[in-house]
Amino acid sequence: MDMLMFELSKNTTKPLYEQLYTGIKSAIMSKQIEVGTKLPSKKKLADFLNISQTTIEVAYAQLMAEGFIVSKPRIGFYVEDIDELPFIETEQAEWPVEDTDEKTFRFDFHPGKIDTDSFPFSLWRRYAKDLYDRPSKNLLQSGEPQGEYTLRTEIAKYLYQSRGIVCKPEQIVIGSGTEQLLPMILRLLENDSRFALENPGYSAIPRNQLQNIAIPIPVDEDGLIVDELEKTNANVVYITPSHQFPTGAVLSATRRTQLLHWAAKAENRYIIEDDYDSEFRYTGKPIPALQGMDQNNKVIYMSTFSKSLMPSLRVAYFVLPSTLLKKYKETFSNYSATVPRFDQHIVASFMRDGNFSKHLNRMRKIYRKKLDKLTHIFKTYYPEVIITGDQAGMHILISIPSPISEDQLIKVAAESSIAIYPLSAYLLKPIEYKYPTFLLGFGGIPLEKIEEGIHQLMQCWGIAQ
Repeated sequence: MDMLMFELSKNTTKPLYEQLYTGIKSAIMSKQIEVGTKLPSKKKLADFLNISQTTIEVAYAQLMAEGFIVSKPRIGFYVEDIDELPFIETEQAEWPVEDTDEKTFRFDFHPGKIDTDSFPFSLWRRYAKDLYDRPSKNLLQSGEPQGEYTLRTEIAKYLYQSRGIVCKPEQIVIGSGTEQLLPMILRLLENDSRFALENPGYSAIPRNQLQNIAIPIPVDEDGLIVDELEKTNANVVYITPSHQFPTGAVLSATRRTQLLHWAAKAENRYIIEDDYDSEFRYTGKPIPALQGMDQNNKVIYMSTFSKSLMPSLRVAYFVLPSTLLKKYKETFSNYSATVPRFDQHIVASFMRDGNFSKHLNRMRKIYRKKLDKLTHIFKTYYPEVIITGDQAGMHILISIPSPISEDQLIKVAAESSIAIYPLSAYLLKPIEYKYPTFLLGFGGIPLEKIEEGIHQLMQCWGIAQ
């Protein structure tokens, strides 16, 4: 064939090998170079274009890797048949700008947000660097199905020290969030299970599915009303006893005992304990976990690192009663852990060295200051606003004595660049409340911005100081 005629520019940041590779590929794709054509040898083309043979070699290697040419030993390089291109060239494509509905608010009172300014980035970075600097080739392979043993060991130690839970690492299963783990538990209990859920309440199961499978059980200031649960045919109940979400109620000691008795009365009854926000309690002594009180292997304990570390980490876990371990291994024999092994080892090292406990202690003080600031502002300037659920967690409930509807209050707040979240969004069955009630998350609002945010919210709602 005639020598390839390409203009290569040395006055650009684009490497010569990439210019040559792009030129030859374009010629092949446009049929300027026919299938079966022999390309010039590396030496001839290098001499002709006045560039190094290494440049030619790199360009040819890339073309071979992508299937555009083939090397025949002692003969040369030939153009391959490319009826179906191995990929679409995106460099020259014009992609439309994605139009997302996500809106940035000046104040976002979402209950799931954390204080990002207080995260120990430098310490976390050090653990990540140490892990990646070591020869950790073994972590490139698939890990243990239930999660890394070293992390499960640290979780078991932490649960014993902080929540009074006695368990072995073998009972712990790690996964990427409660959204993934809760369906696994329900599948494990699927034989004629009838599922009960707090109302209002949270579940990782989509609401449209819940309406078909869940029995709503009302809650009051003492948590789930066990008397109402006993009236149903439910045999599995999902509960947040340490800090009921979203009301903030704590399940009373009497009801804890009553609930454990309910579970013990039938072989197929179980309690799924989601220990939501248990790390952040501000009044009284820590509430012991139901699992630590259970003597009959009836409690499946769940928790997550979303609030204690960061939501984006996507590390959660459950602790199975020893009686369910055999069935779990049979049901999920082909299961693979969904959390990256490197992330698991970083968390395990963070916990092993005591930094997790130190971080929690520091964050409790920070969130306590925010809560005190929040409640002080309401009591001082807006005493007509009713506050509940301020014993623990990272949000409170506010009830607004206003003739304006809930939807209108949300709209007015959004127009003032404030995001606020209604209690009604967590109802499985409608409940009539005297006043519109909202969750007011303070975790993600800087301490020095809380007062301004509250005043602006109240002002847009027409509530005077």
